[in-house]
Amino acid sequence: MTAQHDVAQPPFNTGSLDTFPKLLRHNAMHWPSDVAMREKEFGIWNEFTWADYRDRVKWMSLGLSSLGIGNDDTIALLGDNRPEWVWGELAAHTLGGFSIGIYQDSLHEEVAYLINRSGTKVVIAEDEEQCDKLLELEDQISDVRYIVYCDPRGMRKYDDERLVDIEDLYRLGRELEHRDTGAFDRLVDATDPDKVAIYCTTSGTTSKPKIALLQGRQFLAHCSAYLRADPRQPGDNYVSVLPLPWIMEQVYAVGQALIARQVINFVEEQETMMADLREIGPSFVLLAPRVWEQILADVQARMMDSTPLKRALFDFAMKRSEQRLAQGGKSRLADWLLMKALRDRLGFSFLKSAATGGAAMGPDTFRFFQCIGVPLRQLYGQTEMAGAYVIHPADDVDYDSVGLPFDNAEVKVINADSEGLGEVVAKTEGMFCGYLGDDKAYAEDVREGWMHTGDAGYFKASGHLVVIDRIKDLANTSHGVQFSPQYIENKLKFSSFIGEAVILGNERPCLTAILCIRYAIVSKWAERQGLAFTNYTNLASLPEVYNKLAEEVEKVNATLPPAQRIAKFVLLYKELDADDGELTRTRKVRRGVIAEKYGDIIEAIYGDAESVDIDTVIRFQDGSQTRVQTQLPVKTLDPKATRNQDKGLRRAS
Repeated sequence: MTAQHDVAQPPFNTGSLDTFPKLLRHNAMHWPSDVAMREKEFGIWNEFTWADYRDRVKWMSLGLSSLGIGNDDTIALLGDNRPEWVWGELAAHTLGGFSIGIYQDSLHEEVAYLINRSGTKVVIAEDEEQCDKLLELEDQISDVRYIVYCDPRGMRKYDDERLVDIEDLYRLGRELEHRDTGAFDRLVDATDPDKVAIYCTTSGTTSKPKIALLQGRQFLAHCSAYLRADPRQPGDNYVSVLPLPWIMEQVYAVGQALIARQVINFVEEQETMMADLREIGPSFVLLAPRVWEQILADVQARMMDSTPLKRALFDFAMKRSEQRLAQGGKSRLADWLLMKALRDRLGFSFLKSAATGGAAMGPDTFRFFQCIGVPLRQLYGQTEMAGAYVIHPADDVDYDSVGLPFDNAEVKVINADSEGLGEVVAKTEGMFCGYLGDDKAYAEDVREGWMHTGDAGYFKASGHLVVIDRIKDLANTSHGVQFSPQYIENKLKFSSFIGEAVILGNERPCLTAILCIRYAIVSKWAERQGLAFTNYTNLASLPEVYNKLAEEVEKVNATLPPAQRIAKFVLLYKELDADDGELTRTRKVRRGVIAEKYGDIIEAIYGDAESVDIDTVIRFQDGSQTRVQTQLPVKTLDPKATRNQDKGLRRAS
């Protein structure tokens, strides 16, 4: 076999295989019986070879073609990560159309907005739940001609002419293939590598998400550059758990999988993710910071429940590992005592590389996973740049940075201050070519070929890029001291008791915080303390919980300069939720929404009030609602805290 055909070997150059369908056909032709995907269903891992992958895409493409779907039509994918999701995306590209992923937990109005904005003609929906969502929109999505459902359970009761069982779609495809055996190959040959293929939604931290336009050849070229920075081999296992509409899951589960022929594994349910990870023993994982934080919290919770001897061994092993890591090595004793068994318990025994991206991760969390032997690296990028274009080299991990640029990326910092801090701008081979229907936004973000990220950062002498925060989120106290809310929030979330944090203080005399407890951990702690509670709201209001959280905040304060220490906080009566617009779908805080929605709480924190009266209604995704009447104490960490902080702020300024 020649190097030209073996696209899975360095330098990961796809050459003439410059579209998704061409790569798929090539893989199925040369490695038809190799496993390409696995899906766990009813406790059993079902395997799909490269030939199976191609056949499903072929039948789906030809079936949709029989229904009149073709060039320049948009196909939307709605549901959890499943093989059919990926097959539907490649079918869209095979037909010369566009694919757009919609987060499976999107609300009705979000779904309608994206479908209408993208001109979607076909929605491939996972199951009855997603079909319900679409059918309830009725004439709000009048351009949708077909709703293809993948799971037939519960669908018999529906009578809508737009509904199509995916098995019927496959049957139509096989019938067309029988009549015209060359139909699929002609479609694949006709795919244009320079045409827009993927509509990818941005995170939308300030408004509705924009839709970035990504071209096939450029996207694959960027995936190849990523593989040169973090190589994979054929047969390496990757577990797909982050939502497929997110750009980085597109890179890992679609682009890189086609180029490097790694096996993509789809878990049964999000709730079974860790158990499924252990069964697969993946070579690579990509998890959002909130997932890494949850894994860390689970480890900390297990240690809370363990014996004094085990806790002592854990503390000793962690301290020993931290010391050796600081010296650039690895503690064999710590690994033998604990770390090897812990990695095995988490399903990380065979990891060659692990990554986090989508939001910032605190250095303390990052250091923890390095200490237990997880080869974790930070990523940095944007949807508009086809995902990450900066990563830690395997032998050069810097906890405070996001790493070094790929070999196809140019990154610089402009308008820097005397400390070198300025705006990060970049250009890459995989860069987007516009926003759908929004030329003005494109002109604002891309100037002279450079993407203006809106992030504040600087370069270390080592060449590592350090990203501080969004420029618009960098804040100044009323004493003129600048601080990064995100940096302090990430330090707070290292505590297993703190699920979410929002730092306040812009144009205020001191820093304060709105915190959300991590219910699973705090409830377990409360039970061990013999505390009575009924629900999240009740638990978060207990004086003992406030005191425990105060201890956690004080630990963080001890690591911060006086000017940036938290003087007061409240524990919110509910968790921050993307469905309420408080977080993006990738769990980034929407600060504008928080400031508006909880303005009365914020004013109370900065006033002399000792508590805030709450009388509100919480609405759930299923339409139910509950009334919340409670009182939020305002916790002052130290009677002198505000005065001392004022002095510290004045000295710092």
